[in-house]
Amino acid sequence: MACRLADSMLLSKGPYHKPIRSQRIGAHCSSGICYLKWDKLPQKGIKRQKCSRRNRTAFVQAIAVPVAPSSTDSAEYRKQLCESYGFRQIGEPLPDNVTLKNIIDTLPKKVFEIDDVKAWKSVLISATSYAIGLFMISKAPWYLLPLAWAWTGTAVTGFFVIGHDCAHKSFSRNKLVEDIVGTLAFLPLIYPYEPWRFKHDRHHAKTNMLVEDTAWQPIPKDEFDSSPLLRKALIYAYGPIRPWMSIAHWWLIHFNLKKFRTSEVKRAAISLACVFAFMGIGWPLIVYKTGIMGWVKFWLMPWLGYHFWMSTFTMVHHMAPHIPFKSADEWDAAQAQLNGTVHCDYPSWIEILCHDINVHIPHHISPRIPSYNLRAAHKSIQENWGKYLNEATWNWRLMKTIMTVCHVYNKEENYVPFDRLAPEDSLPITFLKKVMPDYA
Repeated sequence: MACRLADSMLLSKGPYHKPIRSQRIGAHCSSGICYLKWDKLPQKGIKRQKCSRRNRTAFVQAIAVPVAPSSTDSAEYRKQLCESYGFRQIGEPLPDNVTLKNIIDTLPKKVFEIDDVKAWKSVLISATSYAIGLFMISKAPWYLLPLAWAWTGTAVTGFFVIGHDCAHKSFSRNKLVEDIVGTLAFLPLIYPYEPWRFKHDRHHAKTNMLVEDTAWQPIPKDEFDSSPLLRKALIYAYGPIRPWMSIAHWWLIHFNLKKFRTSEVKRAAISLACVFAFMGIGWPLIVYKTGIMGWVKFWLMPWLGYHFWMSTFTMVHHMAPHIPFKSADEWDAAQAQLNGTVHCDYPSWIEILCHDINVHIPHHISPRIPSYNLRAAHKSIQENWGKYLNEATWNWRLMKTIMTVCHVYNKEENYVPFDRLAPEDSLPITFLKKVMPDYA
């Protein structure tokens, strides 16, 4: 007969620190053999242990770092997980009988309304902030260039969010206007608009579904074990260079027409032609006016800044030790979109330049909500479904947890870190644990 460890598990202040709590845990079993079952341990390989009992209570000293919450976990336990992972709130599991339509029906109708003035105001904000960024780059001394690049990379991320709204048909009532604006907004990023739209629609339809989600995926164990060379590449990719891994996603998925359905190929080809035209005309003009170093200063560095945000935003939105990826037969839309999406507050200037893209839960409840209505929609969701939400304010501990823990897929534990599976190859992860701050 199965038995569970109670909520009183050992927790640490962070995934890398000494424990802040330890206590004995009683396993009360009926006669015969019972199992101490610990669900989804993301950081320590604690296996199920058999215990026999003859009319007495057996006590086990449990030693583990925080684990993913289960349906019976207490509010106090989730609070301790928040402290460990860098979250403000970890939500209760959503009941199985709640559907995505149930959640959508609680949203005010006004959050779905398109406002042309607000939509074009977002274009003005992005165009102005981008122009300011280019001016800063042109005037800044070398030691201030990183600040200018950070601003400009963030500003150009605003263009992506505008194209993102166009792709979701939440920018304008005129669909031709949306296609034109979306294509133009993506050009400075060299992102083909239609190929991205087709793949991104799949991300929304299959959020946190194993294999099918087109954003981040846990690494399959068999892939990790398939080759020593691939294993080392994956450790670097999901470790120190992870904040720029969206570049690989951009290149591998969006430029190969064979990856699209027959009905999608024509529109994808038009977008690719626009991107190549921008590269063929825009890049030579930049080099002609400013030289190769000018191309690096004015285009490449802000583009790398954009990909930093693209990578880290999407990591934070859907990856945490307690958020599972599920197979198609176990996946549930409401649980994935509400429980499996994270709201994260960033500094105000980032929120303004990026048009509130990190108010992300309502966007996954319904992609038709325009970016300028996301905060109103989130407020409504908080009022009606607040106890189920995962929320955070950006902090180093949150990033450190994702980058050093969320690696290889495991059904029971959600994630197994690289350094537990291949410690001899995981020096990049050890390095990140040592150098990344742990402030929450």
